[in-house]
Formats: sequence, C-alpha cells, structure tokens
Amino acid sequence: MADANAAVLLVTVSLVLLGLLAGLSLSWALLPVAVVAFIFVLARSLKARDESALLNACVLVLGDLGRSPRMQYHALSLSRHGYNVTLVGFLGTKPHQDVLEDDRIDIIPISELKGIQVGPKIFRYASKVVFQSIQLLYVLLKLEDQAYIFLQNPPGLPSIAVTWLASRFCGAQFVIDWHNYGYSIMALSLGEKHPIVKVAKWYEKFFGRFSDHNLCVTNAMRHDLQKNWNIRATTLYDKPPSIFRETPLHIQHELFFRLASAYPPFRASDENSRQNEEQTAFTVLNTKTGEVTSVAGRPALLISSTSWTEDEDFSVLLKALEDYERFIEAKESLPSILCVITGKGPLKDHYKKIIDSKNFKHVKICTPWLEAEDYPLLLGSADLGVCLHTSSSGLDLPMKVVDMFGCCLPVCAIDFQCLDELVKHEENGLIFKDSSELSQQLKMLFSDFPNEQGKLNLFRNNLRESGQQRWDENWDHNVLPLFKEHCD
Repeated sequence: MADANAAVLLVTVSLVLLGLLAGLSLSWALLPVAVVAFIFVLARSLKARDESALLNACVLVLGDLGRSPRMQYHALSLSRHGYNVTLVGFLGTKPHQDVLEDDRIDIIPISELKGIQVGPKIFRYASKVVFQSIQLLYVLLKLEDQAYIFLQNPPGLPSIAVTWLASRFCGAQFVIDWHNYGYSIMALSLGEKHPIVKVAKWYEKFFGRFSDHNLCVTNAMRHDLQKNWNIRATTLYDKPPSIFRETPLHIQHELFFRLASAYPPFRASDENSRQNEEQTAFTVLNTKTGEVTSVAGRPALLISSTSWTEDEDFSVLLKALEDYERFIEAKESLPSILCVITGKGPLKDHYKKIIDSKNFKHVKICTPWLEAEDYPLLLGSADLGVCLHTSSSGLDLPMKVVDMFGCCLPVCAIDFQCLDELVKHEENGLIFKDSSELSQQLKMLFSDFPNEQGKLNLFRNNLRESGQQRWDENWDHNVLPLFKEHCD
C-alpha cells in the first residue's frame, strides 16, 4: 500500500507540474489534486482495513525531535500500549535514549528544507512551504497503513493540511496536539498585521477543524479553541516522566565533575583542594571512604532553560543578576550564584555577547548544551529554577517548569495569562512581573543560604508532598480513552 500511495503522489505532482508548464493558472493546475484525492479516498473507504494497521501509529514533528520532548513521550506511551510507532521529524538533536532503545519505535528523519533562496521574502517562504509539503506527503504516504497520526502544532504550516490529506489516504485517525498557535509565534517577529501571519492564522483555523481528535496543553487553550475556532479539544497537561526527580548527592558529584572538564564554573577553587579528595564547586568526594558531601560556603545553583526565542526576554534575568551582584557588594548576607542557562536557539549568540560583556564578581553564568540524560540530573541538583517564558498566545504553559517541578525544584516564573494553572504563588514558587521584582525574590530566597527553615525549602517540601501526577498516568487517563472511542 505504501508504494501505491507514493505512486499516487508522483502522478499527482507530475500532473500539476505539466499543467503549470502548459500555461494553466495555478487553480486549474491544481485540479488533478482534487480529482485524484477524491478517487483515492473513495477507493480507500471501500477497501477492508489490514488488521495489523490497527497497531501502527505515527508521531510527527515538523521540527527537531530531540527538542520535542512531549512528542517523544507520546511515542513512548503508544509503544507501552503495544503500538508500533513511527517517529518523523528533524534529527538535529539526539532524542532521549529511551526512545532510541525502544524496539517498537522507528525514527524516520526528514530534511529541514530551505526553499528557493533568491527573490522576495514572501516568495522564498512560499517555496519553502511547497517543498516541505511535497517531502512530508511523500514520507507519510510511504508508510504502512496507520491507525493514528499524531501531529505537533506549531509548526502547522504546511503540516496540518498535508497530514490531514495523508491520513485520509491511509484511513488513519488524525490527532493534533496543540502546544501553541503558530501564527502567534510568527507575529512576534513579523507583527500581527503581516500578510503571512494573517494567512497562517486562517490556515490553522480552517484546517485545524479537519482533525479527528485534538489535544491541548491548558484549559485556557481548550476554551479558546472551542470559542473562537469551534474546535473541541482534550486538555493534556504536560507532566514530568519518572526521569525527572531529585538527584542523589553522589550522582550530583559525578555530574558536576563531568561538567567541570568543559565548563570552568563547575570546578573547585585550587585553594580548597586537599589530598584524598575530589572536589567540584558544589561537592567533595572522599576517595578513601567514597562519601560525598556538599562544599561549605558553596554557591547557589540557579538554572533556566530556553529555546532562545523572542518569547523569552533574558535581559530580565541579566538585570536581576546585576541587582543581586550589587546586593552582595553592599554586604548583604547572600551566597554567590552559578546561573546555568541551557538550550539552543536563534538568539543564543545575541545573549551570549551580552553575558560575556558583564563583569560579575559574585555571579557566574554558564550556557551549556546538555545531553538529554544530563538535563534532568542537573534540574534535580539545582537550588532554584527561573522561567522567562511569556507565551506568544498567552495560552500555553512552559514545559521547563513542569520538568523542574518533577525534580521538586522551586521556580520563579514571569507572569502571563494562565500561568496560575501551573505555578501557585507562595506555594511551589513565586511569580514576578519584572527584573526588579525577580531580584528581590532572589535576595529573599537566598538569604542565609542554605537555610533549611527558609521559603526555598518550604516550596521544595510542598512539591515533595504534592503527589505530582506523572506523564504515564496522565496520558492513560486523557488520551487512551480516545482510542477506545474509535474502536467502539
């Protein structure tokens, strides 16, 4: 069946190209697409389903698989329930080891096509969309029959329409997982009135209604989809998998010692080193007894993770750290800070230059890229997390905070609409509005550090006692019933 699908695609594209070469308008040249699609879908509806296809599922990301943890979790959950999963996306960053080692999960890489690189910007963008559409449709139609196709949105252009068409060809249930709105992300750099943004908004609204099922990340987004786009969705909150938990001290030492080889801020100062001891800036290992202890007077470990995009203004954190530096210079009883900012993204070089220009004495900033296995270990070793995610739509929640809470790591998060669905002010963290408020929160939380009776430890204990739901339980409760409805 996969070869037949590919043949249909080849014939259809050939007819369109021939029509354009013959001088037909675009609308007339696209007529064969509608005709072939109608005939093919009609034929598919009359064909009996292969029973083996009922246990096939595709999880699709038109982006970097390694930086799409939620879709990796979908793949693992489907595998856990006996599905043979095809994970499709860019292989820019290595996916989690659990995904790589799962015998039921096959990864099919797709290329990040650039389109034609000459001419007006809108022409270059349109050519990119066309090339991506052809590649994506070809890959999907080459697959064996699928019972479900899960698609991450954003990016939805062109993947929503293409995936819907492919799902009709192979008789699959089409599931969109709404992480945010793609048009709202575009508007951050292009402006809300830009023609591309307007087209993207219409596109998401129109083709989003063609899905068979919809998942979304907040109740606020679920209400917005229903009210404004007439799309019914099930809220599937991001929940941490079991790999996100507090890191034992001896594992912390192994992590810090490994990071110290590449990042100097994790290294112990020479004057503190002793014989029979292996030290980092935070921990010391007695090589005779194997005992690991925390270094007296160690710095506080502050962590933030980011995709370095326009919806996270890291100047807020840098300004707060400048204020914190002044607090220490003014003889406040505060620890020095190592601020670790993880992630990759388009604005990293921009902020790296700003960071390098700072002349801090009591604050060090490190911007490593961590392997998927090391990231939860570092979260589980930190003292405080900071989140600067503001959401382009105001309707999604930062997954980084979910992961931090899984590690019982308290958070300071910048305020935006619907954040209270995740961060409870003065319960599991603090919410701030600007750099001045953040600097005061850092000062308060780190006063007399480490203080077992302080608010930082109170927030951590509240997270420990909250009985947080994990991803597997959450997925089984909210997504698995959709499959049963389909089977019924």
